[in-house]
Amino acid sequence: MALSIRRLRDDFGAEISGVDLTRPIDDAVFAAIRDAFDEYSVLVFPDQKFDDESQIAFSRRFGPLETTISTNSGGGTHIADISNVDPKTNEIIPVDGWLSKYNSGNEMWHTDSSFKPVPALASLLSGREVPPVGAETEFASMRIAYDDLSAAEQDRLEGLVAVHDFSYSRGLVDPKLMDEKQSAAVPPVRQAVVRTNPANGRKAFYSGSHAREIVGWPVEEGRALLKDLVARAVKPERVYTHKWRQFDLVIWDNRCILHRGRPWDKSRHRRVMHRTTVAGDVPTVPDQ
Repeated sequence: MALSIRRLRDDFGAEISGVDLTRPIDDAVFAAIRDAFDEYSVLVFPDQKFDDESQIAFSRRFGPLETTISTNSGGGTHIADISNVDPKTNEIIPVDGWLSKYNSGNEMWHTDSSFKPVPALASLLSGREVPPVGAETEFASMRIAYDDLSAAEQDRLEGLVAVHDFSYSRGLVDPKLMDEKQSAAVPPVRQAVVRTNPANGRKAFYSGSHAREIVGWPVEEGRALLKDLVARAVKPERVYTHKWRQFDLVIWDNRCILHRGRPWDKSRHRRVMHRTTVAGDVPTVPDQ
């Protein structure tokens, strides 16, 4: 297979063609994909007609997979069903219901699984059904934004630790969205504010909607810094907006990429996206 790589932006993101990921690929081809992942952070593969089994098989080439917290997942423990369709009835879920409100949290800038003790390496999202308009996914690079910080600003971030809390971020949607049992299942964790990609030594700051505060700082002061970091990364001119085509596969590096879903007419148009998430290797804070 001859891979063709086309940059999506000058600073990050690439579209890769010339490979069918739904079938087994050899080690050399996967090594090229993995190198592109570390280099470009967001990879788009058009026309990948995955089912859940083949998506899981390819995703495992990156490493062990996370199991998903349950929403309306009907595809198994390794498949997160990011959809507005009930898998049991095949009907669009009510737009004013709990699940629709819960899923709207994905429309905030975040990085997947930063609320877990060992945060995720990669997410792989397969577009099974896509609306005719809207529902794009936007991406921004915390690595590129980190590079643009002054040396003094970079030094200020070194050694800082933030608290990431899933209940906090969902509480920004609705303070009553999660009950005590649901919150207890995802207790707050600590994450380094600066992360380094071991493959290339590139650094990125690490924030997003799950980041609640900075350890040892007054809450509002730490929260302001974490929000400012996100704002620097997601300036409009720095964002890649992916307009979904059916059967696109998009892979992104959760260590350095923020993303968010965009709205669409959820009462009229079906959107069925299946995500696999590759687990990280170690905690970002040694004693996490």
